[in-house]
Amino acid sequence: MLTLDRRTALGMLAATPLMAGASSSHALIPNAGLKLAAAAREQIGVTIDYDPSYRSIGYPNGDVLRTSGVCSDVLIRAARDAWDVDLQRRVHEDMVQAFASYPSRREWGLTKPDANIDHRRVLNLETFLARQNARLPLPAALPFGGDAFDGPQPGDVLTWRLAGGRPHLGVVVDGPRRVRVAHNIGDGVREEPLWMFKLHKPAGHYRWRV
Repeated sequence: MLTLDRRTALGMLAATPLMAGASSSHALIPNAGLKLAAAAREQIGVTIDYDPSYRSIGYPNGDVLRTSGVCSDVLIRAARDAWDVDLQRRVHEDMVQAFASYPSRREWGLTKPDANIDHRRVLNLETFLARQNARLPLPAALPFGGDAFDGPQPGDVLTWRLAGGRPHLGVVVDGPRRVRVAHNIGDGVREEPLWMFKLHKPAGHYRWRV
């Protein structure tokens, strides 16, 4: 019977986590949330306009001019800058595999993925993050005005429904006390306290750590 000496056995045990992680597409990034929050903050004063127009962009790592964008671009650009993660590619690849799980057919009448726009739609990002097991539960009883979530941390992604059901997204840049959020609701990226969202209906709370 084969026997192992102590040094060999310890070496095999030490290698096990690395071997297990090698097959994972998500490697742990130290201080991932703080890095994402910092990258979102760096967009303030750079993205100074809001433009929801459809644009044909490159793939992968496609983007419109950074001087403009929509709320979802705050997360997309922060993930690229902080984590070297291309949400355009990640969302597109997941939609190719599971198109029926996404709202594209119901909401926009699409019959196949569109890498130009899919990742820039909040509803698609909500679906993608939920499929990454990143969704956190919302409080069972939301406070008046619905401006609170359960302990948002830097790097968390929060979503709301504005008047008329319009989806909106922001990245937490400070918390869990005195939570502040970076978002673009119409005048470029800016940072505001969470209580200013009190008239919006909370829709999702996500903590995706890659």
